[in-house]
Amino acid sequence: MSGLEEARPSRRESLTRAEARGADEPASEIEIPRAADTLRIQTQAMACHFAVFLDAQRREQLDSVSEVLESVHGLEALMSVYRSESPMSRANATAAKQDAVLEETLFEVVALACRIAEETDGAFDPTTGPLVELWQKARESGQVPDEGEVRRVRELGGLDDVAVDVPSRSIRYGRGGVELNLGGIGKGFALDRIGAQLLAKGVEEFLLHGGHSSVLARGGHAEHAGWPVGIRNPLFPTRRLATLLLCQQALSTSGSGIESYRIGGRRFSDILDPRTGWPVEGMLSVTVLAETAAEADALSTAFFVGGVEFARTCCDNRPGVGALLIPAPRRGQTLRPIVCGIPDEVLFFEEQSPAR
Repeated sequence: MSGLEEARPSRRESLTRAEARGADEPASEIEIPRAADTLRIQTQAMACHFAVFLDAQRREQLDSVSEVLESVHGLEALMSVYRSESPMSRANATAAKQDAVLEETLFEVVALACRIAEETDGAFDPTTGPLVELWQKARESGQVPDEGEVRRVRELGGLDDVAVDVPSRSIRYGRGGVELNLGGIGKGFALDRIGAQLLAKGVEEFLLHGGHSSVLARGGHAEHAGWPVGIRNPLFPTRRLATLLLCQQALSTSGSGIESYRIGGRRFSDILDPRTGWPVEGMLSVTVLAETAAEADALSTAFFVGGVEFARTCCDNRPGVGALLIPAPRRGQTLRPIVCGIPDEVLFFEEQSPAR
């Protein structure tokens, strides 16, 4: 069942990861946009909450929103690799032996994931499922895998072994052991689908999120041109680092200072570099703005993996894409956010100035 919550006027939304409350007001004359009263309707899917926010006076749209939001469950059933009978799981089981013809929607997201993987030179890679499993086991056992094991598992995947055929709407794997996992793009793709359905229903002003890390905004809120979305400080989760006024765009955040773990005294990120098989080092979080939530979803991972200069180049060459990167500071230094392609008029820092 979906749930409905009416926000109180004093609540300060932070929708990229979780709510941030009580952040200090900046010593600045610039007025930072804030969220006003909202209505929220949500459902549980893809191991997180999907929610739609409306202005508080839009109660007449709640039935339409609830009906559309429930469609996320059908998308999850289509894309999940954790359900053995899902179309994606069945394709993974047979594509090394024969062409696997996909349902139209599933083929669309698979083709998109493979295209972005190629465009990012593998910094985003939907074939890293075996690596993810290896490091999950390492985390549970408390033992770091050796280089040979990482290399062996990394070689199980790879886009070179995935053939996508548009005319037949099919995929084929070059060898056994290869599989596609849409976890890095699935939430964003679902947001885009839900957003399009809401617009078709006449719901033109809303904020939609999946698991707080993927966000899609349409229209304005509380007399703002867009929707204020909080960016949390990755080192101090109760503090807000910045506010983005999200206007007709999508946003996705990958990584966080609290999303890491230790094995044998070493700290590891939970985001893997598909090219090496090892957790990424040197980055705390990356937030990407793009025209679609699917693109923002995939690129936030790619930029986290590829680093600052890689992100700069991509932002320069991909229309409508911007990024806020937060590298890990050296000992004794403060955070130095790096902004690529995000206009000053929609990004408001609450604690410090960024590098550009």
